[in-house]
Amino acid sequence: MLDPTRLLFDLQQVNDIGQSISGCLAPEVIAHRVTDALVVRFNCAFARMWLTEPDQKTLRLVASSGLYTHTNGSFAQVPMGAYKVGKIAQNRVPFLSNRLADETWVKDRDWSIANNIQGFAGYPLMAGDRVLGVLATFSHQAIAPEFLEVLQVLCLTATIALDSALQMQQLHHQQTSAAASAQPLSALSDQLASVLTTARLMLVGTERRLTPSMAYVMMRAAELLNQLNCSYCRLTYEANDVSLEALVVPPPACQEDIQVWMRSQFNDLRLITTWLGGTLRTQPGNQNQMIELLLKLPAPVCPLGPPVYVQCRLPAVQTAFTYLCRSAGLTLSDYPQLNAVVLTDQAEWHTTENLIIWIQHSQRRPAPTIAKAVVSLEITPEQLSSIVAQVYRGNIDEPSPADTSQRLSEREHEVMTLLAQGLRDRDIAQRLYISESTVKFHINNTLTKLNAKNRYQAVYEAAIREWI
Repeated sequence: MLDPTRLLFDLQQVNDIGQSISGCLAPEVIAHRVTDALVVRFNCAFARMWLTEPDQKTLRLVASSGLYTHTNGSFAQVPMGAYKVGKIAQNRVPFLSNRLADETWVKDRDWSIANNIQGFAGYPLMAGDRVLGVLATFSHQAIAPEFLEVLQVLCLTATIALDSALQMQQLHHQQTSAAASAQPLSALSDQLASVLTTARLMLVGTERRLTPSMAYVMMRAAELLNQLNCSYCRLTYEANDVSLEALVVPPPACQEDIQVWMRSQFNDLRLITTWLGGTLRTQPGNQNQMIELLLKLPAPVCPLGPPVYVQCRLPAVQTAFTYLCRSAGLTLSDYPQLNAVVLTDQAEWHTTENLIIWIQHSQRRPAPTIAKAVVSLEITPEQLSSIVAQVYRGNIDEPSPADTSQRLSEREHEVMTLLAQGLRDRDIAQRLYISESTVKFHINNTLTKLNAKNRYQAVYEAAIREWI
């Protein structure tokens, strides 16, 4: 029997992971976030993800977290059908074993014994009838059977994100190749018209070239509309935006619960549209006999600065800085190009080959030493444009490494926070399960770091520095 409580908790964890990869269009980043989450949230010894190469004959290791983080070992390339990973991709059958050392397909039995690897679970990443890759986890303990159900939901979420990212990557390569061969791309209206077989497309306004990501969203919308038997479609170019309007007739069986049907059909498209700074509105009309759709994207502006790549942990922060970059007239890049300016709060993911601008959430998390500049959530588009230009030209001083010895420790931060709430030493000690003498010790350390004469001045100094 499945443990329903445990399963419900694990599915909530999967939902959080899904939120962390929503809107991300870099396959390697998506893969790393999924494998990292499996190690941290599900206590796996290590987790790995392989993606299928375009030739469909090999799998390439793109992410590894936990016990092993390198991706260039003996399993960096796995032929389709080889080892258990290759067989999962070939046969498309999930697999779980809690006796890894006894499995005949294990390449190095002594390794699994020496590292106390007992459990293994692998799941194919399927998009329709296509295999995008394989997700595998290794555990020191036995893996419960219901974990395969959890992996199924996680892989479904990851596959949606990966499929969008890989198609975006393919479109980017195609457009780059077309530009390199000096062959002009066909207009967006021509591409949409070739997809829309159920409705005649109308064009309003003078066409302008869109970014690859914007063109991709429009094409995805056209494909979806064609599947839903779109009866009317209009592409409109205006001064500040580009929009696609359409009418769709829902199936008769869905008209009673039209809102649920609309969410199920347009959720993925709405997610990508929001990430690009646009909007997607759907509403029923004519007594639920018709669905009105309006997809609107901000019109490309003349680039005023270098390419900028935005990569943030939280989707809300990602969307906010995407809007800021567009408002500042910066050129948004879909990939972290070499020597590009990168706006991020994930310094561990980037290398010194990128020009890092650190997004500061909290004073407790200082900027990494590789950062060229630091910005806060209150920055304006004008300020952001100026900082990006200075970083790109190399005219800005690198921020000096933060003196971590002068920052509050985690325990000191807890003590000062409670002290600011008016609690006495005894109450703080009871709240944190420490002695009163330990509370006084941390307060005295804080007084020294803040150069404060008394605890009241320390609370004031910590507050104005935004340490608490």
